[in-house]
Parts: sequence; structure tokens; C-alpha cells
Amino acid sequence: MTRKYWNINLEEMLEAGVHFGHGTRKWNPKMAPYISAKRKGIHITNLTKTARFLSEACDLVFDAASRGKQFLIVGTKNKAADSVAWAAIKARCHCVNKKWLGGMLTNWSTTETRLHKFRDLRMEQKTGRLDRLPKRDAAVVKRQLSRLQTYLGGIKYMTGLPDIVIIIDQHEEYTALRECITLGIPTICLIDTNCDPDLADISIPANDDAISSIRLILNKLVFAISEGRSSYIRNP
Repeated sequence: MTRKYWNINLEEMLEAGVHFGHGTRKWNPKMAPYISAKRKGIHITNLTKTARFLSEACDLVFDAASRGKQFLIVGTKNKAADSVAWAAIKARCHCVNKKWLGGMLTNWSTTETRLHKFRDLRMEQKTGRLDRLPKRDAAVVKRQLSRLQTYLGGIKYMTGLPDIVIIIDQHEEYTALRECITLGIPTICLIDTNCDPDLADISIPANDDAISSIRLILNKLVFAISEGRSSYIRNP
């Protein structure tokens, strides 16, 4: 795997609050190697280790992107949703940022059927066919289209299972993580001090509640993906 310099700055992480973990009563003992201190009842994450694992994750996504691999970013809680949508647009990835529908990956045939239905309805809307329906029928279809947009809008162009899944908040997205583990899809997971670092392929210990922390981690990964994509375009 290619090793590059990703300009991961400890001071920048401090300013973003990446080091703040959960309260000392709410922690997973497996996170002990990634915790450097306790301060006012809060665990403090060892940012040197955060930088190391973030760098490894950047190397992984760079290599994957340079080979044309596809990514899915998952983060559905309010504090992560906007950053996830922004990251997906910036890196030209797929995303789920509203709600994870159980079986989205493990029951891919059903998801694919829903996506086909979604695309068909969007086409009917664009061509004006929905406007020619009776009002009641049009209202039902528009509600269906709105629901599909909410839950599947971020993966509307996904034609198969992703090659790598990036997950924000292990607890919140546990169902998604388990589906990836079941299917053998590599995962990169942002984990706080209450998480299990052994579940993801690369676990990045960091604050998963602060928007600034989430955005900083995603920024680095998005940059690495974009760099990898540029390399793929130059050397297809």
C-alpha cells in the first residue's frame, strides 16, 4: 500500500476537539490503549494514535480510489448528516445520511429494486408524467418519491455493493457495520471512547459528537480519495 504524507496536524485536531472522548463511566475497556488521560470526568484520546490510524485510512482510500473503487459514507445522526452529504459530493462517493434501512447491503437485490423504482419515478417526474395523473394518485406517488429521496437519495447512482464503507459513529451505525462485516466489505470507522476498536478494519479514535471533529476526519479522507481519483483518471 502506498504511504503518503497527509498533513495530519495534532494542533489542528486539538482545535477541532478530536481528543475529547466520552465520560469515564461510559467507555469500552478495549479503548484503553487509545486513551491518554482523564480530565474532569472525560477520557482524552491519544491524538498521536488518531493521526497514525487516520494516515493509514488515507493511504487505504487513496490506493482504492486510484484503482477506481467505490465508496459509501454512512453517518445518520444530526451532527454528522450534513458533513457526510458534503463529503460524498466532494469525493464523488455514495452516502447514507438520514436512516440506514436494515438489509440495505445484505439484501442488495431488494435495495436494487427500490433504486430502480426510485429512478423510474424521478424520470416520470422530470418528463411531466406525474402531472398528468389524477391529483390523488399524483399525491401518493409524490409522497413515495419523497420517501425514496430521503432514504436512497445518497445512493441513487450506486449499481452494486461498495468496495469500502466509511462509518461515522459505530454505535449509531452498528447495523450498517454488521452488514459490512457479514459481506466482508472493508470498513473505516470513526470511534469514540465507548466503542469497540476491533470491529472495523481501520478504527480512527476520535470525538464522534463534535461537528468540527467529524468534519476534520472526513476532510482528510475526502482529500485522499480525490487525490486517488485524480491518479486513476491520469492512469486508467
